[in-house]
Amino acid sequence: MIKLLAFDTFGTVTDWHTGVSEVLAEQFPDIDGSRLALDWRRTYAPALAEVESGSRPWTLLDELHREALDRLLRDSYRIVASTRQLDIAVHAWHVIPGWPDAADGIRRLKSQYVVSALSNGNVALLTEMAKLNGFDWDFIGGADVWRHYKPAREVYLGIAELMQVRPDEVLMVATHVTDLAAARSFGLRTAYIERPREWGPEVKDEAPNPLDAFHATGLDDLADQLGC
Repeated sequence: MIKLLAFDTFGTVTDWHTGVSEVLAEQFPDIDGSRLALDWRRTYAPALAEVESGSRPWTLLDELHREALDRLLRDSYRIVASTRQLDIAVHAWHVIPGWPDAADGIRRLKSQYVVSALSNGNVALLTEMAKLNGFDWDFIGGADVWRHYKPAREVYLGIAELMQVRPDEVLMVATHVTDLAAARSFGLRTAYIERPREWGPEVKDEAPNPLDAFHATGLDDLADQLGC
C-alpha cells in the first residue's frame, strides 16, 4: 500500500531550463542563455557530491549554485558577474515555472495520498517555488531538513521516518533515473515521469526502468493510474 508520494522538483514538477535560461539571457545578454543554463546545470551533481563526500562542510544549494555560476562565467565565458547579477541568477531557481500539469496533478494526488516535495533544494527555495506555482504540498522536504543531498540514504529513509511509514509505503516520483534507482535501493517504490523537454533543446537520454512501479507521461497520467 502506498501512503506517501515524494516528488523530485527540479525537472519533475518544474521546467528549470525555461525559467533559468530566460533569467540568464536577461542578466547576460551577450551570452546564449540556454547554453549557459545547460552548462550551469551540469555543475549540479559534482557540487552535491563534494558535500556528500565530506570534502566540504554542509552547504545550501543556493551557495553551491552561486559558486558554480561565478566560476563558470569566469572560466568558460570570460565574464566577471556583479553581485546583483549572481543574486538574480541564483534566485531564478526559486521561481522556475511549473509544468502545465504539475499543480493540478499534485492536487488530484493529494486527494488520496500525502504529497511531499523531496528535493535537493532548501526549504526556503521550495516554499517560494510552491507559492508561485500553487504546489499544495502536505510537507516540504528540503535537503536542509536532513543536511544531506540525494542520492544519500538519509534523504529517502528520512522522509519515511518523519512520516512514520515504511520505505515501501513511499512512492518516489521523479523524471531522473538515478534518483529513482537510489530510492529503490533503499526500499522505496518508484514512478518515472516523462519530461522530454527538461533539457530544452537537448535530447534527454533517459528511459524508465522496468523496476519502476509506474511509468507516466505526466502527473495527470499518474493520478489516473493511481485512481485519483
